[in-house]
Amino acid sequence: MIDTLRVRRLIQTATGLPRTLKRAIMVLADVVVLPLILFASLALTVDATAAADSGWLYAGAGITTVPVFAKLGLYRAVLRYIGAKAMATIVVGVTASVALLLAFDVWFWRGAVPHGVLLTYWALALNYVAGSRYLVRVALQSADPDGQRVVVYGAGDAGARLAMALLGGKGFRPVAFVDDDPALWGSAIGGIEVHDPAKLRRLIPAQRITGVLLAIPSESRRRRREILAQLEPLGLHVRTIPDLSDIVAGRVRVDDVHEVDMCDLLGREAVAPNQALLRGSIDGKSVLVTGAGGSIGSELCRQIVRLKPTRLVLFEQSEIALYAIEKNLQLILASEPRPRPVQIVALLGSATNSYRMREIMQVYGVHTVYHAAAYKHVPIVEQNVTDGIHNNTFATLHTALAAHEAGVEIFVLVSTDKAVNPTNVMGATKRLAELVLQALQRRGSGTRFCMVRFGNVLDSSGSVVPLFREQIARGGPITVTHPDIIRYFMTIEEAAQVVIQAAAMATGGDVFVLDMGKPVRIDDLARRLVHLMGSSVRDEQNPDGDIEILYTGLRPAEKLYEELLIGANAARTEHPMILRAVEHSLPWDQLLRLLDKLRDAVRRYDCKLAREILAEAVVEYVPSPAIEDMVWKHTRVVPKANGWRHASRPALDRHVKPPLTRA
Repeated sequence: MIDTLRVRRLIQTATGLPRTLKRAIMVLADVVVLPLILFASLALTVDATAAADSGWLYAGAGITTVPVFAKLGLYRAVLRYIGAKAMATIVVGVTASVALLLAFDVWFWRGAVPHGVLLTYWALALNYVAGSRYLVRVALQSADPDGQRVVVYGAGDAGARLAMALLGGKGFRPVAFVDDDPALWGSAIGGIEVHDPAKLRRLIPAQRITGVLLAIPSESRRRRREILAQLEPLGLHVRTIPDLSDIVAGRVRVDDVHEVDMCDLLGREAVAPNQALLRGSIDGKSVLVTGAGGSIGSELCRQIVRLKPTRLVLFEQSEIALYAIEKNLQLILASEPRPRPVQIVALLGSATNSYRMREIMQVYGVHTVYHAAAYKHVPIVEQNVTDGIHNNTFATLHTALAAHEAGVEIFVLVSTDKAVNPTNVMGATKRLAELVLQALQRRGSGTRFCMVRFGNVLDSSGSVVPLFREQIARGGPITVTHPDIIRYFMTIEEAAQVVIQAAAMATGGDVFVLDMGKPVRIDDLARRLVHLMGSSVRDEQNPDGDIEILYTGLRPAEKLYEELLIGANAARTEHPMILRAVEHSLPWDQLLRLLDKLRDAVRRYDCKLAREILAEAVVEYVPSPAIEDMVWKHTRVVPKANGWRHASRPALDRHVKPPLTRA
């Protein structure tokens, strides 16, 4: 009985040999075997006696074949990754070597070799060369102990190419196909059988399958969700290949497998963009994006640069983030078939500097501004009240005034659903930023100001999806704040498209919101992600599960649900899935007085007064009692003869900058 473990170790030892030695072994094998094949061909076609008397002929097999193979690069090929292209080269090489033998026979041997011998030699040599290399490839793959045994869902062109690509790698070993098309059941692709998806549950133990690779890039989002729902109970790690458009465009390879696209779990279709609206505020214009290195800002830049602006100005206060997005945009432009002359300008700075903003807009002749610079993490802003107000509200004020003075055509604020009936400082500062733009528009301006609200963005920095994946990879637990918490979700590409399209529809003072369908329970999202990453949830019903879900309680100022509209008034727009909200605003003079009071409180780091003024300006803002207690229970006001100062304990230093004095 063959000792498979010993054979596997022998193969692994052979793979560790120096490359030059492995090439020498391949050459030696061909030099030895090919003359034997020619001998067999002569014996089969003529007779054994003639074969024994023609020793002079066999040297020709090595002389004509090895140099041809070397010239075609067959000895440089890595056998583990040998594919269809190499097989075609083998056919060319063997045919060329036989042609050389025929030439030798005609010129030197005077027709001593019957043509039938050469035809038999061609067939046998082709089988040997191709078969030996294929067998080595199979042996190398079978000797790989780390390859995950996976089933490929989808036996179409993408699935076949994926399987062939994976057979040459080390990470995955495709052992079966499943496909929805009954006509394919029972057939084989590259030696791998195609099965009915209904038989997958039985295939798992029989083939020791640990994962599924989805090779269905052209399927609709709805069908992908149905397939994921079928796979979820199986406990397999489900991965997918990129969209077909990305594969065709050459942006990714077919074997670039990654985790399941979260859009397939959300339960709603992505909103298709209106191409005319996308180009309306960008084509042929100079565009400025603040916060260009952030999650939303960087995606805005990637989409804008493809829409033919004359200039794209990147404004960012993080040097490394600015460097990364500028490099990314240059690569995008260089990869296009016909590179366009788009000027990329990368500028460092803070949007709170009104003089800097006005100078940039005037010098670069900016037509459209997308203001994405903001602090967005609720707990962080809640603990840094004055800095949150400064960056979210006053930066918007300064940038908007600069746009008005520079004659910018369109100004778009990237807002959030947390601005609706806010219970936290982040939401209140974003709502106040919206009121600033609405008041500026009411006062009168040649610039059209608008704002766009949307929910949580998948895979953005700080979102739950990357956190959940990281926690699952560590073995858990997953932290969910509340079992009933729900959120709206959208993709980062979709969010950027909505922002860009809103600019083209703006008439001035508009609040745009996306019809985001039904919200998603975070607990359901976490559980589905656990199942699709090949694990099980450990709870009371399944105490032996892999990943535990811990409910940590709502964070300070966090709501169970978010809203997109303050009231019930919303009108349709040119885009069927984008709404224009009709909401109240404040007159400019009244807002300016509130902003002056707020600015004074921020300068003195008076967080309590700043929150009170926020609540006065944003009437829907109801501060969370929990955060009130956390921030102020250890704070006291110390009277002084010439005024007062605000003192705090060291434990509160991250909430209130310590002692400042006002005369």
